[in-house]
Amino acid sequence: MKNVYFIGIGGIGMSAIARYYKGKGYEVSGYDRTPSELTARLEAEGIGVHYTDDTAFIPKDIAETLVVYTPAIPADMGELTYVREKGYRVVKRSRMLGEIAHGQACMAVAGTHGKTTTSTLAAHIFTESGEGCSAFLGGISRNYGTNLLVSAHPVVVAEADEFDRSFLQLFPEIAVITAIDPDHLDIYGDYAHVLEAFRAFASQVSGTLILKRGLPVGPEDTKARILTYSYTDPEADFHPENARPDSLGHYVFDLVYPGGRLENVRVGTPGWVNAENSIAAAAIALTWGIDGEKVRHAVGTFQGVKRRLEMHLNTGTITYIDDYAHHPKELSTALSSIRGMFPGRKITAIFQPHLYTRTRDFAPEFAEALSAADKLILLDIYPAREEPIPGVTSEIIFKDVTAPEKVLLRKEELMDYLEKEPVDILVTFGAGNIDRFIEPITNLLEKRIG
Repeated sequence: MKNVYFIGIGGIGMSAIARYYKGKGYEVSGYDRTPSELTARLEAEGIGVHYTDDTAFIPKDIAETLVVYTPAIPADMGELTYVREKGYRVVKRSRMLGEIAHGQACMAVAGTHGKTTTSTLAAHIFTESGEGCSAFLGGISRNYGTNLLVSAHPVVVAEADEFDRSFLQLFPEIAVITAIDPDHLDIYGDYAHVLEAFRAFASQVSGTLILKRGLPVGPEDTKARILTYSYTDPEADFHPENARPDSLGHYVFDLVYPGGRLENVRVGTPGWVNAENSIAAAAIALTWGIDGEKVRHAVGTFQGVKRRLEMHLNTGTITYIDDYAHHPKELSTALSSIRGMFPGRKITAIFQPHLYTRTRDFAPEFAEALSAADKLILLDIYPAREEPIPGVTSEIIFKDVTAPEKVLLRKEELMDYLEKEPVDILVTFGAGNIDRFIEPITNLLEKRIG
């Protein structure tokens, strides 16, 4: 095999695998629907990317070409149909990640939210401690500026994605499950099938399964040793004592764990949700056997993940944060964390719903979560891979929001609206293309400061 061709190369998980194969010396190229910051970086690294559904770009040597695709691509997409008909070896992204991890010690982080930050921090602890790991991450690490780490040490840290049951391609030695909430019901149908998939993932863990305490997974679901973690429950195997925020919103605590205690752990990123994620990541590292002092140091030097409670501006009078939250539970957790960091200040949340099906399935829960803001600016739904569903618009969320102020806008109207809008704390939320507003919003608010 000489060529690896990616259909949907601009996705966060796909781009990490593309980089991995480029680093191994393969000819790597691919298709994505639209240019983005990620595709620009791939092109800068010598990976060919095109943006039209055109089979002319696919390497013609069938026997020497592997095709990797993301399930986010429509099944009838022209290039995907072509490679199947012509007899190329065609595999899903998740299968490819499973093949890469095979034969190495896999540290996997699963969960309907929290997995990107937790896996990125776990990879940072392994790297910073000198242990070393390769890592395939669902976000861009701010410490390393990438979603891929490569090491000669045979340890892989992977974000285990439940979408399309992708995580069932992984067989981890140590795994964390951070949350099991209803999501991706367009794939699963109902919560019972979501839970069934997580229990199947648990059954594939060979060494230690670290669960957020209270999750509905038990010894009957796995042969692995089960340990628990929690930010709030002192009965968990890994839990904090003396937790308190410092003046910048970073939490400091003593970490109690089986066989030890780490004093005065300061989390490198602010908010209680990051303190909880840091306990899960530290649990992986301590279970693997990394020295506690090295874990404490690494947690303190972690700079976070792009688009995960990412602070773009914080002057004391104007604060701008961006976050990837696109599920009601994620929104609720993020707003609670921001409220804890900045008590008494006015939070204006801008939210772009992601997917018609998710909006339809969770409209009341979205309305409840977003009502925790002082003001909501709600944008149109970002469709991603979906066709519109009659009667499903942002209005079905908007009508039930009880925040003191709320406004419904098309995204084309957002910047003009913000020009006239006073801002204390502004937060952008969503998994669609709302990230395209980060730079213009930051520039707008910086001009106000002066």
